Amino acid sequence: MIYRDFQGEKLSALGFGTMRLPVLDGDYAKVDEKQAAEMFDYAISHGVNYFDTAWGYHDGESENTVGRILSAYPRESLKLATKFPGYDLSNMGKTEEIFETQLKKCNVNYFDFYLFHNVCEMNIDAYLDDEKYGTYRYLMEQKRAGRIRHLGFSAHGSYDVIERFLNKYGKDMEFCQLQINYVDWEFQSAAKKVELLRKWNIPVWVMEPVRGGKLASLSPENEAKLRALRPDEEIPAWAFRFVMGIPDVKMILSGMSDFAQVKANIATFSEDKPLTEEERATLLAIGEGMYKRTALPCTACRYCTSHCPRHLDIPAIIALYNEHSFTGGGFIAPMVLSTMPKEKWPSACIACRSCEKVCPQQIKISEMMRDFTNRLQRDA
Repeated sequence: MIYRDFQGEKLSALGFGTMRLPVLDGDYAKVDEKQAAEMFDYAISHGVNYFDTAWGYHDGESENTVGRILSAYPRESLKLATKFPGYDLSNMGKTEEIFETQLKKCNVNYFDFYLFHNVCEMNIDAYLDDEKYGTYRYLMEQKRAGRIRHLGFSAHGSYDVIERFLNKYGKDMEFCQLQINYVDWEFQSAAKKVELLRKWNIPVWVMEPVRGGKLASLSPENEAKLRALRPDEEIPAWAFRFVMGIPDVKMILSGMSDFAQVKANIATFSEDKPLTEEERATLLAIGEGMYKRTALPCTACRYCTSHCPRHLDIPAIIALYNEHSFTGGGFIAPMVLSTMPKEKWPSACIACRSCEKVCPQQIKISEMMRDFTNRLQRDA
């Protein structure tokens, strides 16, 4: 197992994410605890010492499952992480109640790592309003009391949102968990976000290194490009090698859902095989090709916005449309739109086509707006 040093602590570079544990009868809330325990035991016996859970994973059952299974191992031998569920605004103001419940569910008296969960457009104002909700204040109290060993945050929000959070709390943040992979390095501006964290001297935790399985298999053409470089390297391993090569990264989380994935990932993390410049460039080119295949070629020149009678932020909507299209749905676009007035949603477009007359890229903006609206309604 590859290990990384974090403040003098030895962390396995591979962390066990518990959002996608095996389930019974296809029911997300019914974790197959027997199989999960076998997977955990294999991982621990092969050097994995970091487990990541959260309040909402498996409809609240992940923390219970993790607590029961890990109680069979010496507490100090493992690192346990969970998060305050601020992605749900109804939880704001309930920090103490939730934290105390999490300790009981996980069967521990402290957390090694604790995070503000999913700092994003939807909750940034609430997270920053500590006078009203006191989330930061309470978590800092728990850290001083030794019930939180390390405090950090995860983020699906934009660069600007992360910067706002850092400007208020950055001096006390010890790590940040970001979605990073060779698609999102550019597509979701992960490279710029990592650079921002570097300025704050904040180490990086990686989530979604295989983008929810999207990078576990590629098109025959792209797989052939990689096999020409490393004939014996498995396709998912390329995604892990990419994030391993980012100097700021201390932890790489993988949500493993079966025994085969656990064994394959541990094999990948048994040896560090840094990418060459050619290999890294090839991966980034593959990633770019994947998202550009579905993305509209907006350059955010903003010629369109001055011609829109509804004053819609068309480039921002196109960016969300591209994310939603490539991901095949997901929560990011609906999450961001929920922070905007409904009169600024794609459904507010009246299809006058004034924007299309000035678009240098000749994007059929009104058709995009209609398609986006239909997709959002279908996915709701």
